[in-house]
Amino acid sequence: MGLKGNKLYSIFKGKCPVCHEGKVFKHKQVFHPSKFDVMEERCSECGHKYEIETGFFYGAMYVAYALTVAISVATFILTYLIYSETPYWVYIINILLVLVVLAPITFRGGRLIWMNFFSSYKPDAIEKYNA
Repeated sequence: MGLKGNKLYSIFKGKCPVCHEGKVFKHKQVFHPSKFDVMEERCSECGHKYEIETGFFYGAMYVAYALTVAISVATFILTYLIYSETPYWVYIINILLVLVVLAPITFRGGRLIWMNFFSSYKPDAIEKYNA
């Protein structure tokens, strides 16, 4: 069973926040430009609807923004530690490159974290759905 039942399991594995079995995104390819954002409408295992209401994922933008800020600060600190005597434009270019490369991860992470705020793990969700 492992970490199943923990919200971090659902977030890092990209699984349904209710049953931790069904996948949230249709494609595993995170860095494919036209496939990284395609989501399932419902969980294939427990039937949980991912977009609870219209506009539900607007809140995920704020979570993705917070992830982006954290990544930017970490990139700044790493750049400073590696190249302490550099001009400011090196920091800007490094941060922009890292953010562009990690954009699909922050998109998916924002949505997965947001869904886990509003849904909790139910170990019997699959049995109830199949009954």
